[in-house]
Amino acid sequence: MSHAGIERRSLTVAGNDEVGAYRVLRVHDPDGPPPAPGQFSMLTAAERWGGGEDERPYLPRAFSVMRVRDGEAHYLLEDVGPGTNRLCELRAGDDLLVLGPLGQGFRDPREDRRAVLVGGGVGIAPLAIWQDELLAREAPHALLLGFRDGEHAEGANLLRCAKTATDDGSLGHHGYVTELLAAELDEQPHAEVYACGPPLMLEAVRALCEARGVPAQLALESGMACGFGACFGCVVPTADGGYLRVCVDGPVVDGAELAEVVAH
Repeated sequence: MSHAGIERRSLTVAGNDEVGAYRVLRVHDPDGPPPAPGQFSMLTAAERWGGGEDERPYLPRAFSVMRVRDGEAHYLLEDVGPGTNRLCELRAGDDLLVLGPLGQGFRDPREDRRAVLVGGGVGIAPLAIWQDELLAREAPHALLLGFRDGEHAEGANLLRCAKTATDDGSLGHHGYVTELLAAELDEQPHAEVYACGPPLMLEAVRALCEARGVPAQLALESGMACGFGACFGCVVPTADGGYLRVCVDGPVVDGAELAEVVAH
């Protein structure tokens, strides 16, 4: 998808809702370009966007579009550092600078395969907008989500009909979401997997799908400085010895393109 004509826009926050360990940042964006499932935006608070005595600016943060509803774009946040903390502080009426939607999104399943959506942590975000589209089409699919504990697992309520795994066993399957995926593929092997989450989870999904000959589309997570391919800060190695830029060649890539998913 071309990024031509995409410019940073000043938008207004509609709300900031707490969902377990996460926050859903809702942004007024009735006239914005419609995102494809799996695309992302670069978000920056318009004010107090810096830290330390000299207010050194934080880099914009890349967030998958979780869904678009009633003229609002929704983003899933977790407060894990100074940059995300500043975004989590935003409230209705605050201004937000948004660049996007950017990147390559999910593609339809091949060969009439059934879609199997696999998410971990904040990686559930792009699966929400993808599930919305699949539901609108009445397309059969499975949804498997993994979290570290029950507080984080409340994020599953943002999607529909999920099978859930937690690391500590506080909700759903006690174990990893990849164990749910293995069981799902045992039952329905004619599938195409769509996954987003931390690198270790994505690598486990990639290896599992490779071993079973199941195509997988992986939405990679990576720190980005620009979002449109200029800085080469988000390159990852490919199976053929080359590299791809997550922001423009991804974030969604075929698992077969990668020798492994590495932490970035």
